[in-house]
Amino acid sequence: MPRRRKRVPGFSAWYSLTMLGLESQQVIALRMLRLALGGPAAQAEASRMWLEKFDAAAQAGERLMRGDPSEKLIAGYRRKVRANARRLSGK
Repeated sequence: MPRRRKRVPGFSAWYSLTMLGLESQQVIALRMLRLALGGPAAQAEASRMWLEKFDAAAQAGERLMRGDPSEKLIAGYRRKVRANARRLSGK
């Protein structure tokens, strides 16, 4: 029978937060490039960015008030950040 790995309490949340930070940096760099190019695409990206931030803050507040665990909140942010990275990189 294969040995089970022991889960280290708190490591999962630490890993998710670290990955969120790294993935966010990638999205920030891609957005800065898009904004630096200017034009209608940059203007649309700036508007989208502010709307996403407002929406994310509202959703986070709602989840916290419901008592959702922080891991679930972080996972939601990571999904959105990864989606932005795919969209901005053209993948």
